[in-house]
Amino acid sequence: MQSRTERTRRLTLSAMFATLALIFTYVEVLIPYNLGIPGVKLGLANLVILIALYRMDVRYALMIDLIRILLAGLMFSGLFAMLYSLAGGMISLLVMALLQRTGKFSMIGVSMAGGVSHNFGQLLVAALVVTNARMFVYFPVLVFSGIAAGIGIGVIAYIINRKLPSQMFKGGIS
Repeated sequence: MQSRTERTRRLTLSAMFATLALIFTYVEVLIPYNLGIPGVKLGLANLVILIALYRMDVRYALMIDLIRILLAGLMFSGLFAMLYSLAGGMISLLVMALLQRTGKFSMIGVSMAGGVSHNFGQLLVAALVVTNARMFVYFPVLVFSGIAAGIGIGVIAYIINRKLPSQMFKGGIS
């Protein structure tokens, strides 16, 4: 059982991570994407989620992602876009947590799977909303963009994760 100090430290760290993820989401809102492919983004907030998954655990990563999705939806995009983000974020986190737990995938591989599954979750919601399964014709493009973004985010997360002090996550932040 965690001590009160440990729980407070974890909660504080989670709040900092959620804030950082929200800032990354806002930065991404400001980036004008003109790739001709709707919905394709870098997924900068996934840097934070990935590090939380590896350094904390899936419960904290889930809490951080849910806070980010809720606040970003309320502040930047609205309820409808929040539904897409929620589907993508939850499916992505589930896939990443399962792959990470096996110990057979690198952080970059886990990130790639997260990028693809996030796009799949959003496409699934889009197909349900417009009640048209033909939306999945778009999936190969989203697989490619998910892999590309996943590699980039995974490499950056790996580098950052190696530089973070372990005592930041195991007690005694100094």
